[in-house]
Amino acid sequence: MKTDHQNKRGLDVVESLCTRDSYEPVWHHTKPDIPMLSAEVLYDVVELVRTVLFPGYFGFSDVTPETMRYHIGATLDKVFPLLAEQLKRGICFATDVCDRDDHAECEKQAKDIARAFLSSLPRIRHLLATDVQAAYAGDPAAKDPSETILCYPSVRTLTNYRIAHELHRLGVPLIPRIITEQAHSENGIDIHPGAEIGERFFIDHGTGVVIGETCIIGRNVRLYQGVTLGAKSFPLDEHGKPIKGIPRHPIVEDDVIIYSGATILGRVTIGKGSVIGGNVWLTHSVPPGSRVTQSKPFEEQFENGGGV
Repeated sequence: MKTDHQNKRGLDVVESLCTRDSYEPVWHHTKPDIPMLSAEVLYDVVELVRTVLFPGYFGFSDVTPETMRYHIGATLDKVFPLLAEQLKRGICFATDVCDRDDHAECEKQAKDIARAFLSSLPRIRHLLATDVQAAYAGDPAAKDPSETILCYPSVRTLTNYRIAHELHRLGVPLIPRIITEQAHSENGIDIHPGAEIGERFFIDHGTGVVIGETCIIGRNVRLYQGVTLGAKSFPLDEHGKPIKGIPRHPIVEDDVIIYSGATILGRVTIGKGSVIGGNVWLTHSVPPGSRVTQSKPFEEQFENGGGV
């Protein structure tokens, strides 16, 4: 049983947490009748979409050509209202569209975006199918394309990224970032949804890879663990704050390989067919067909303490 002292201490904590200067920096003031969007529901939406993109691998496993139409149709019937509701909440959170009491415009916009997103699923599946083939072809340890779908963090993360990128392309605020960060938390691969990535993309092993918002990556590109495609600096406005949205990350052309631990910074171009070696630090463009490696280490041998 709590003592009076314990009760008073608990009340003091509550009072302290309820002072405006305490909660104001971290408080979300909901608009009337519009709750905050749910990261948990968005996770469920992505998992449902994953079962559509890779039928039989995730979710209901007994999918046949005869039941395919039912499986996909029934799943998308679940996805649409869940996604539309989260889109409405996200739009209302980030904009003033939903300031009116009826929220009709916000709801219409959310449903239009949800329909446009579902219409993009065949194209997303095509891109992911090329990513699966790139993973299988690029890793001698892969015995079968199915192994890459079920086991490889690259394929799982790219599924989240390609879903999020389409929503980003449709102008959706906040939600694409939540979706890519969920994959980042799972697999340690950080891809901003604004990055543009071509088909047949493979990240081997993957942990520690960072791909920035304005990166442009061509076709048939392969990265290894620990690669950073980042910004070199952040131009500031007249108030000393970073200018948002300007191109500041690398362009990686087709058929490039970047080995583990390489760091490429700034709006530089890695030319087609280039190979960037492990642990290279690169802040300038290189022409097509380049081979960039670290300098060879200098070795000397001494005997009997000579040279020390």
